[in-house]
Amino acid sequence: MKYLCFEELEVKTKTKQFAIKNKASGIVLGYVKWYAPWRRYCFFTENTYFIFDANCLADIKGFLDKLMAERKLGGRNR
Repeated sequence: MKYLCFEELEVKTKTKQFAIKNKASGIVLGYVKWYAPWRRYCFFTENTYFIFDANCLADIKGFLDKLMAERKLGGRNR
């Protein structure tokens, strides 16, 4: 990864957990861990109550990609 690092945490749980850190600053952005109600690994942001699974993150990525594509067109679609 270019901007993020994923550090596995040493926890005594059945499933793995990871801290996601900014490579430049070392600041923890959030955690990847198992979310039993959804039966999947999810991204938990630091200091908030928001939870994201791969589908949510894909939607956000798609939105960002769309914005960048519009920007590359020089704002013609604004």
